Amino acid sequence: MNEQQKSRPMQPRMSAGGPTVGHTIFDLVGGMEFFTLLVHRFYDRVWQDEVMRPMYPQDDREGAEWRLAFFLAQYFGGPTTYSQERGHPRLRMRHVGFEIDLDARDRWVQHMTASLDESDVAPIIHGEMLDYFERAATAMINHNTAFRG
Repeated sequence: MNEQQKSRPMQPRMSAGGPTVGHTIFDLVGGMEFFTLLVHRFYDRVWQDEVMRPMYPQDDREGAEWRLAFFLAQYFGGPTTYSQERGHPRLRMRHVGFEIDLDARDRWVQHMTASLDESDVAPIIHGEMLDYFERAATAMINHNTAFRG
């Protein structure tokens, strides 16, 4: 278990007798397959969005999907493959080259929410994931269009 996983509180595990402690969201949603499908649905939406698509690698959708799926899987308690292959996520640094304003943030959240809504996850897990998506997307804002002339 890595330091990030140790510092994160245990997630509830649903069982016939109610929630128990010990499993992560990664475990509860069914593992890597869930994150791969979630991210694929997300990218289907991004590819149709005239604001978002230019922010993504036009010639490496497969690589982009891999990176996001493995990052999210790791964040939600899965294997540390992302960090092993790419190092620390450094989200702000990796996104600094893109003008991310409130509109881009909202579109990202909208597409991720719609992708998550297509998944069959328990409401508590849905809420936990949306909370993270909202916070992470807000943290990426690096441009304020309100001050443009």
